[in-house]
Amino acid sequence: MSVTVSGTGTDNLAGLLRPRKTATPIIINGDMQIAQRATSGTYTGTEDEIETCDRWKGFIGSAGTFTNTQDTDVPTGYGFAKAWKIDCTTADSSLSSTDFFFVRQSIEGQNLQVFKKGTSLAETFTLAFWVKSHVTGTYTCELEDKDNSRSVSKSYTISSANTWEKKVLNFPADTTGAFGNDNGASLDVKFWLCAGSGFSSGTLQETWDSTTTTEQVASGQVNLASSTDNNWWFTGVQLEVGTFTSTDLPDFQFEDRGTSLNRCRRYCFVSGYSGDGGAKCIADFGIAIGTTLVDSYMDLKPEMRTAPSMTNSGALNISNGSTGFSATAIAINSTINSRQFAGVRTTCSSGLTAGDLYRIEEASSSGAIIVLDAEL
Repeated sequence: MSVTVSGTGTDNLAGLLRPRKTATPIIINGDMQIAQRATSGTYTGTEDEIETCDRWKGFIGSAGTFTNTQDTDVPTGYGFAKAWKIDCTTADSSLSSTDFFFVRQSIEGQNLQVFKKGTSLAETFTLAFWVKSHVTGTYTCELEDKDNSRSVSKSYTISSANTWEKKVLNFPADTTGAFGNDNGASLDVKFWLCAGSGFSSGTLQETWDSTTTTEQVASGQVNLASSTDNNWWFTGVQLEVGTFTSTDLPDFQFEDRGTSLNRCRRYCFVSGYSGDGGAKCIADFGIAIGTTLVDSYMDLKPEMRTAPSMTNSGALNISNGSTGFSATAIAINSTINSRQFAGVRTTCSSGLTAGDLYRIEEASSSGAIIVLDAEL
């Protein structure tokens, strides 16, 4: 079922006891307050990545192009400060059968054991969120069990253009197929924004079953790529154990910024430019290995989900505090890389003194950063 609450105002259920079975939110960064990588980005072609709000990935398959931004347009009076905005920048008004665009969060199996999925005591799921769009009509949410290739979908309706509406969707329990009790991706929570007929030509799969591509998306799903006038915002995403309605749904579980940031850093750790001027240290002091290499070590707290990969942007220097040497490359040193410590190897053309200490820092206000990634 889907329940809509439109407009602004004070929650008339505030203060009521709404028990939940989890101590911390299952969805991480559901209020979109953390955006370590950037506050704006673009989805084009066939991308599958996180560009702005942490833990939220956009997956596009040849369905126009979109910008995605951390935005301050939020439901009034409910405590939210940020939302995630998706804006169509290149239209595709005639989707091919295989075109699609959805956004999702992937969740570790060890964080989902409370649902008891795959047992006779399996629990139901409730997904709630605030949403707003220029385009009214039918949209689809899907829960996809990555361990067992099973899924279930529900549709919801945006009734009023450019108006924040709260949606509450109930999904049944599943006594087949347990979530793995590990750090792998077990559940994708997906919000479909456009889909070709290859995803919607069958009957929407509203009970758990083996994933059937043609039954993932509701017939009549809005095509957010149909016009460059189209946009879509959401925030306040929560996944609860059990069946709730708009009247007894537990309040959104706000976390302080430090707690939310640390939970996001399990999957992404950004080091470098902070935008307030001055050279920024990118990595801890390292030791020169000969005249061209520095091996640095980064203490990862909290520990990451897996040993991370690394990307970087902006110009870097290798510096001893008085002399800087332009870095020509930086990469993970796989021999000393783990969930607790990242080994970073930086290269310059020449000039280092073997055995001396050097730091890796931003060069010439370049806005340099490195991104350690352990995303699902």
